[in-house]
Amino acid sequence: MRAFLTIWSGQFVSLIGSGITSFALDLWVYQQTGSVTQYALIALFNVIPPILVSPLAGVFVDRWDRRLTILGSDFIAAICTGFVAILFFAGNLQVWQVAVVTTLISTVSVFQRLALTTSTKLLVADKNLETAVGLTQISESIGSLVVPALAGTLVLVVKMEGVLLIDFATYLFSVFTLLLVRIPTHLPTTSTAEVEAQPQGWAAWAALRSELGFGWQYTLAHPDILALLIYFTVINFLIGLVSLLLVPMVLGFLSSSEAGSMLTIGGIGSLFGGLLLGFFGGSKYRITKIMFFGVCLGLSIILAGLQPSSILITIAIFVGMLSFSLINGISEVLFISNVPVEVQGRVFGLQGMIAASSLPIAYLMAGPLTDWIFEPLLAKNGALADTVGRVVGVGSGRGIALLFIVLGILQVAVTLYAYSYRPLRKLDSFIPPLSSENSELENE
Repeated sequence: MRAFLTIWSGQFVSLIGSGITSFALDLWVYQQTGSVTQYALIALFNVIPPILVSPLAGVFVDRWDRRLTILGSDFIAAICTGFVAILFFAGNLQVWQVAVVTTLISTVSVFQRLALTTSTKLLVADKNLETAVGLTQISESIGSLVVPALAGTLVLVVKMEGVLLIDFATYLFSVFTLLLVRIPTHLPTTSTAEVEAQPQGWAAWAALRSELGFGWQYTLAHPDILALLIYFTVINFLIGLVSLLLVPMVLGFLSSSEAGSMLTIGGIGSLFGGLLLGFFGGSKYRITKIMFFGVCLGLSIILAGLQPSSILITIAIFVGMLSFSLINGISEVLFISNVPVEVQGRVFGLQGMIAASSLPIAYLMAGPLTDWIFEPLLAKNGALADTVGRVVGVGSGRGIALLFIVLGILQVAVTLYAYSYRPLRKLDSFIPPLSSENSELENE
């Protein structure tokens, strides 16, 4: 656990630095161009790599030394940040260069996250997995809360030059912490159908294609893992819709500053979820906990849509983000503890691609669902104005509120159906075999 904490501290500091730079560069692009389209494209270049690269990254993470993979990823990201800093100091930084660097950093971050996640089982005993994953959740939640305000302040105080130098320093700190520890290696075994000899030429391409498909093969061969992946992907899709439409819904009766305060409350809820998982998680009844918080998430989405009340919606956002944080964390613990460490890169790479793909689909569906179906239903003279409108209200944003109620009911229904699936419930009683590395960790 000590080695994990050392690595976690470096990655936490690096996460803050990267977040500040990303926020500052997004702001710079918008200020330079005044174009929302170009601003959105930079965000898109940050989202696409996890969808396209994750399966391939998983193959190489399983092949490579994971500590060196994390080191290499941090080193490349630091070089990219330094490149942007040089261009900025010279007055030659352009938007297309920001797009290229953003894409490259996002790509190496996929390798970094996969290598770090797949190292968890090698560094942490099974009984401490909740603590490890909870700490990761805490760092991400603190980042989402702190980064916008901190980035805005630093841009004013130390300018863009200072922000880039701070980010570069955080990468150096991350590399330093990695040099202090050793991540145990886990050599492939014959059970993974891999061979020690590396093929050449066309044989190498054939081997790579085979390994790219291994994540699918493994997942389809394990109904419990497949069911958990499907359930988590559905939740990710629903949360994508809710998170995108929340602000338009509340702006129908609240100011933008009040809406921002609600989102901050949601971040605090996510932080509390990480704290609960990290310090009070426990290793029993993991599936039962996921399903309990899945129902809580659905009920909170329903609550958010019932009435145009700032108090009710604030409570709903807090409970919803707390629940989603716990679902996310416990699901990750289950994947880590149940998937053999030597194939985790390929399996988690597939999962990352599927989970990341659900968000763009949600974003594409949000507009048509809102503008063409639900908002017209609860307009002042809409088809449901005199029936459902008497409960949830009519006018701007109330169609989105009705969509929230539908999504919340769907979330509860999917959760109850998932819990009725016996292979998924069996994950609660599955005890993963204790490897030699893990037995040593138990004695730490």
